[in-house]
Amino acid sequence: MGNSIIIGVISLEQSLHVPMYLFLLNLSVVEVSFSTAITPEMLVVLSTKNTVITFAGCFAQMYFILLFGGTECFLLGTMAYDRYTAICHPLNYPMIMNKSVFTKLLIFSWVSGILVATVQTTWVFSFPFCASNEINHLFCETPPVLELVCADTFFFEIYAFTGTILIVMVPFLLILLSYTRILFAILKMPSNTGKQKAFSTCASHLTSVTLFYGTASLTYIQPKSGYSPETKKMMSLAYTLLTPLLNPLIYSLRNSEMKAILQRVVHLPCTQLM
Repeated sequence: MGNSIIIGVISLEQSLHVPMYLFLLNLSVVEVSFSTAITPEMLVVLSTKNTVITFAGCFAQMYFILLFGGTECFLLGTMAYDRYTAICHPLNYPMIMNKSVFTKLLIFSWVSGILVATVQTTWVFSFPFCASNEINHLFCETPPVLELVCADTFFFEIYAFTGTILIVMVPFLLILLSYTRILFAILKMPSNTGKQKAFSTCASHLTSVTLFYGTASLTYIQPKSGYSPETKKMMSLAYTLLTPLLNPLIYSLRNSEMKAILQRVVHLPCTQLM
């Protein structure tokens, strides 16, 4: 609901059609799609005895999890770069983050997610599955499905490790670097109130980012890791459910401009009637 409200408000409000909020709109689209790919099927598994998923259904679920997960990694990185540019180079921001650069960053994020999902899902399902057909997980994710493979997965695990470093850890390090530069800029602010507000916002963003990247990297950096199935399930839930729940609160509802527009939209019908 929170992400859907953000999508609706940013789409309808012309004053929010700037890179910061358009990146946020795309992040909300990713979060809604990410949750939709996982939650309905997971609720069926948890609440009924119907725990069967078709081969094609498992393929599709894994594909969309990787697509939206990979896209979110790059989107969070571009959002951190956008904030760094706006705070540390405010006078040059319109030139640095112009329409062309914004469009290229957005396309890069989505195309990267599509490529990751296509390569990894196709590769996993090209292996022979001759073990048990029972996936000890809440949804079709790469590590638990890979445990059913009865072929040599050495090269795939090298790819998965390398891919996790490039797709998860590199954007995460860029985010940390951006926020480090932002924090140094904040320390130069003359107002203590401004410093506190900026520190609070940065801390919230970093909490969300660390939760998503930390649990995702632990899950995918070693597909056949020694973690217990229960631990893997909890780590997966952290970045598939908690992050989409927290991001609307962290990125939008703590934003004074967004709150003002939301209040105006909510009270608009009453104002018209009066």
